[in-house]
Parts: sequence; C-alpha cells; structure tokens
Amino acid sequence: MIEARRLTKRYGSTLAVDDLSFDVLPGRVTGFLGPNGAGKSTTMRMVLGLDRPTSGTVTVLGRPFGEHHRPLHEIGAVLESRSVHGGRSAYNHLLCLAQSNGIAERRVHDVLELVGLSDVAGRRARAFSLGMSQRLGLAAALLGDPAVVLCDEPVNGLDPEGIRWIRTTLRALAAEGRTVFVSSHLMSEMALMADHVIVVGRGRLLADASMADLLASGARSFALVRTPDATRLAAVLHKAGATTSAHADGGLEVVGLPCDRIGDLAAEHGLRVHELTPRQASLEAAFLELTHDSVDFRVEEAS
Repeated sequence: MIEARRLTKRYGSTLAVDDLSFDVLPGRVTGFLGPNGAGKSTTMRMVLGLDRPTSGTVTVLGRPFGEHHRPLHEIGAVLESRSVHGGRSAYNHLLCLAQSNGIAERRVHDVLELVGLSDVAGRRARAFSLGMSQRLGLAAALLGDPAVVLCDEPVNGLDPEGIRWIRTTLRALAAEGRTVFVSSHLMSEMALMADHVIVVGRGRLLADASMADLLASGARSFALVRTPDATRLAAVLHKAGATTSAHADGGLEVVGLPCDRIGDLAAEHGLRVHELTPRQASLEAAFLELTHDSVDFRVEEAS
C-alpha cells in the first residue's frame, strides 16, 4: 500500500505537487494520469525517496521508503528503463542487483524468463531496443518479489504483443494481492489495464475513483444511430427530449434517451434504423474533460 498525505513539492518558485493526498491499495492496478507537467513523475520520485517533499508525507507499506532495510524486497520500480550500465549484460546487471540485496542467483534466471529475455541474457544492455530495455527494467523491479510495483510509462517502446504482455503481467501481479501503481499517457491501454484511476493536474488531485465510476461520472455516454432518415429521426428524438449531433464516423449521437426508447420511436414513425448501439464514454474523453483547465499548451482543432 502507498499512502500520500498532503504531499507538496516546490522547485524554487515552481509548485510541482500541490497538497496531494491519495491511497494506492493492494489487489488492483491503479493508473496514475495527468497531462505533461502535472507532477506524476515528481510524485513517483517522492514515493521512492528520490525527491524529498517540501511538506507532507508518503509511505510505502507503512514506512517512508528510506526506512525499509531491504527495499528491493518491498517495492520494485521502473522509472528510467535506460538507467543500466551499457557495458553489462542483462544477466550481469540483474546479478549485481541480486547480490547487493541478498537475493539468490536462481531468481535472476526466473525473472529473465518471466520477462522473455532468457535468450538475450548475455547481450550487452547498450544493444537493447527500448522495448527490451523496458522488459529488463521490469525484471529488475520484480527481482526481490516485492509487494509493491511502481511503473512510469512501462509500455513505451513496446510493440502490440509487448503491450499486451505488460498489461497481463501487471494485472496478474495485482491479482496476487500486490499493490500496482502505473502511469501512462496511452489512454486506450490504461482503460484495459487499470481498475482504479488517480488523475492529477497542475500538481493537484482531480479524480480518485474506480475506472467504472470515472467513466460514468465524466464525459457523456450516448447512443449511436445509423439511419438513412437521419433528419426526420433527429426531429422525432428532439421532440422526445433528446439531443443529437453528427458522429465523427457517420450516424447520429443521441444523448438523453435509452436505446430501446430510440428504437420504439423510430418504429412508431416508420423510420429505418441500420444500427443502434450504446456507446460508453471513453477514458480519453473523460480524461480530457477532467484536465481541460490543467493543460499548459493546447492546440485548437481545425474547423
């Protein structure tokens, strides 16, 4: 478990993290989201004792990170996948970490197999692709079989198979009862991976909710209707209290009426319907709605 209480970090006149409080609980994947510059990486660095809070506290398993006598056995982290001595092989990199933390050599072989690097264990790290480096970073994080796993942008550089692998791996770790805390800018992937979401903007907490609750309370859900009688159906739906708009890939977005009522109204008026599908708001839409006022740089859409 990770507990942050009124966590604040200043760099001179810059307020990077502003009175931030949250819990990351075991048994689920918690996603950590925010625009660039929102304070996510700074917060993760404070969790790991790499940055000292200006005020407030953050603990891992009930203690500040620096008070753990065997930290690699308590929390494994992937912050910078390239932070490896380029001249060392993957095996020797992990072996050095294992020997310095009282971990048996057998565990090095186990984690190399777990992350799919057994066949390249003797290759120097400088020859690794970004995706291979991400796998090696996760191997190092899991070396001590920790109760807490923290990853900053773990899917960067991975191909689709690798992305699915990291998702499956992190969800399996959470299912074992571990605390899993993951940041990412890939909303589609986070929607598949995370059970719970913490959203920050300009260093402040914007949301701390289950994925289902965030989607339900955020951007609107709608029904997608495809019909050759769009103008007439829109008029009928407006009279029934709905609002309609053109969908990006064709059809009508209908807000304010359930699908069964839309279908009944179309049938009553003899209007053909080729598709009638409920659409849940995406995580991307909910995220953009939440963080609209927390973005430093915004590009206006072309009209």
